[in-house]
Amino acid sequence: MASNHLAESAEAVGIDPARLQDLFDYAQAEVDEGRLPSLQVALGRQGQLAGLRSIGTAVQAGERKPVSDDTLYCIYSSTKAIVGVAVWALLEDGKLELSERVASIVPQFAGLDKDEITVEQVLLHIGGFPMAPMNPKLWEDRQARLDRMQGWRLNWDPGSRFEYHATSAHWVLAEIITERTGLDFRDYVRARIIEPMGLSRLYVGLPDELHARAADVELLAELQAPDGGWQEVNPDTILHFNRPSQRRAGCPGGGAFATAGDLALFYQTLVNDGASADGSRILKPETIAMATQVRTDSARHRDTLNDIPVNRGLTVIVAGDDGNAALRGFGEGTSARAFGHPGAGGQIAWGDPESGISFAFVTNGYATDDVIRKRTRALCTLAAACVR
Repeated sequence: MASNHLAESAEAVGIDPARLQDLFDYAQAEVDEGRLPSLQVALGRQGQLAGLRSIGTAVQAGERKPVSDDTLYCIYSSTKAIVGVAVWALLEDGKLELSERVASIVPQFAGLDKDEITVEQVLLHIGGFPMAPMNPKLWEDRQARLDRMQGWRLNWDPGSRFEYHATSAHWVLAEIITERTGLDFRDYVRARIIEPMGLSRLYVGLPDELHARAADVELLAELQAPDGGWQEVNPDTILHFNRPSQRRAGCPGGGAFATAGDLALFYQTLVNDGASADGSRILKPETIAMATQVRTDSARHRDTLNDIPVNRGLTVIVAGDDGNAALRGFGEGTSARAFGHPGAGGQIAWGDPESGISFAFVTNGYATDDVIRKRTRALCTLAAACVR
């Protein structure tokens, strides 16, 4: 990690070093006791990294070797927040409105009862097309993606309920970005968000020359896909991200590659009112406040897996004050305003505007849901306790 991103000490950014060590010790034990092959964990505050650890070994370019702070991990659905923030920028720049009909922006989306779906409904996973398929073989071919989108049908009436759109919603957002900017969505995300934030280890679309730094995914148990839109999260799909073509495609709902350090720094910009570490303004505070407020309905929009309100902002999940923050992936101790997004396999990244901390955890070991939930709760609780 570049030295200008790493704080002189944890104390210098208001982090308790003993509690930070507790977090790192927990992560170390996950590898030492054989539960994970490798991982990275990072904690940020005041625009810097208070600490970063890279632990274990992973297959990289066909060879198993120790991971480093430069090793890149597939972050799966944690990608959604990154592409989502790029859409926030479109809103801020006057290039998009939440109330616009998607079909008026992306003509191929029209028809088959989809004409009234709004941009906001897509961002909130209430558009009604969670099962809409997009075979990974189509990911690198925009015209093929548009052709497939033309045949998508609804599973339920838009706005009537919530159901996780594992990849479909973000393929729509990718097309909206291209239609409104004239750029490939990967190029826009990099030019408008990633580079201005000063992040050199975060990629939506991994360049071929960097594949040797990517940690191959390892399945640690026999996995079964749950019901609903989560059905796309299955072993075959997960292992696609060991292929150069799928890494290069940058699936906007689940295919970014990053280090934990850059993920934590990404959220640092957001919890610091849109200002990067060098003081550059990436987004306005009011844009971030608008996008990170809960915009879903607690009665109609409930999680299909645990029947709690989904607490969705514009692509991000908000911790909330209803006692369910831990079930939403934030552990215990974050404020109600904390926001972020998990990823399949156990990836988690979030920022808390109240404490000013951001946290990121990534791994190449893909475990079962119950193991992931227990680990995530422990890690996030330890992270939230680090503020002095």
